[in-house]
Amino acid sequence: MKVLIADKFEKSGVDGLKALGCEVLLEPDLSGDFLGARLKESSADVLVVRSTKVTAAMFPNTKLKLIIRAGAGVNTIDVEAASQVGILVTNCPGKNSIAVAELAMGLILACDRRIPDNVIELRAGKWNKKTFSKANGLYGRTLGLIGLGNIGQEMIPRAKAFGMQVVAFSRWMTGDVAAALNIGPAANEIEVAKLSDVISVHVPLTPDTKGFLSDKFFAAVKPGAIFVNTSRAEVVDQAALEKAIAEKGIRAGLDVFEGEPAGAEGTYDGSLKDNLGVYATHHIGASTEQAQEAVAAEVVRIVREYSTSGNAPNVVNVGKKEAAKSLLVVRHLDRVGVLAGVFAVLKDEGVNVQEVENVVLGGAKSAIAQISLDKSLTHDALLKMRLDPNVLDASLLELSK
Repeated sequence: MKVLIADKFEKSGVDGLKALGCEVLLEPDLSGDFLGARLKESSADVLVVRSTKVTAAMFPNTKLKLIIRAGAGVNTIDVEAASQVGILVTNCPGKNSIAVAELAMGLILACDRRIPDNVIELRAGKWNKKTFSKANGLYGRTLGLIGLGNIGQEMIPRAKAFGMQVVAFSRWMTGDVAAALNIGPAANEIEVAKLSDVISVHVPLTPDTKGFLSDKFFAAVKPGAIFVNTSRAEVVDQAALEKAIAEKGIRAGLDVFEGEPAGAEGTYDGSLKDNLGVYATHHIGASTEQAQEAVAAEVVRIVREYSTSGNAPNVVNVGKKEAAKSLLVVRHLDRVGVLAGVFAVLKDEGVNVQEVENVVLGGAKSAIAQISLDKSLTHDALLKMRLDPNVLDASLLELSK
């Protein structure tokens, strides 16, 4: 199996892939048309990327079967286009959670104590203890979390270590979950804004979250509050944030923001550059040695499982079983061509197969196939399947919604 790595990647990961017998092409500077051309000429089976964008134009005339995002978010990959040409897309969720949570806490402290301003003034030869002695402090304050995935949950013990109270909003969180985490549940992001002295955002970028922290949200944020975003720039209406900074004295700690350079180095001349209410880092949330080693190990695990079983962990573009209308269960002898006959009947019926699992029973003499279908089957179709002497039984289960 040939693996093309089009980003910076840890040596431990490269060594792990080679130990699996993979041919590894480590070319971290590939991007754009050059990446597309390299995918074609290299005949790579697997592509590994971190921040490099992967577009639909790169897929034609390649042998690509699997794309691995060496991180959590997959917004830099055209997942829909990959799905249309049968390429699996996976990620490495949770492996950088601690690193991002650590940076978020660092940004909170930087905003409260104005640490970057202290450093800048001292480097300019100025001493200003009178101004920089003014800070609210974190003890007894309320941290509001928007999003409670792996990173959001890592924020809880860190905030509590500083003596903070924690409230959170997440679409999946129930009262029982909040009680188990010893935090307060909020009904929505607006309630988080009203209750919190410090707000930290930890949501993925989806159609539902894009731009959802807008004027309405910032109107509810307390004057002088701290706002931190280490998730995705696009979830925040930046103009609304800048307005709140100017009008309400909010301080913002941002690891992601509009117009940030895409590469490892570059220039930035956006509106945040001279905004004294903003403390911005260079999209480095996941960039600790510990996090990258964990991600590298997960990439190796994904390739190992895919190469040995054909199944890849953490796939983000496999259709969900919930979309199926019916489940066809076929008990059959483990003989060549049995399932081909079943699929021929389905084709004649105009029924689409969404998922197949065929379990061979002990002794390899019989098997059970479970086939998810997009619609029901007629009784005549089931009879046709049963006519095959190698089919022991064929039954249909209508799936409830």
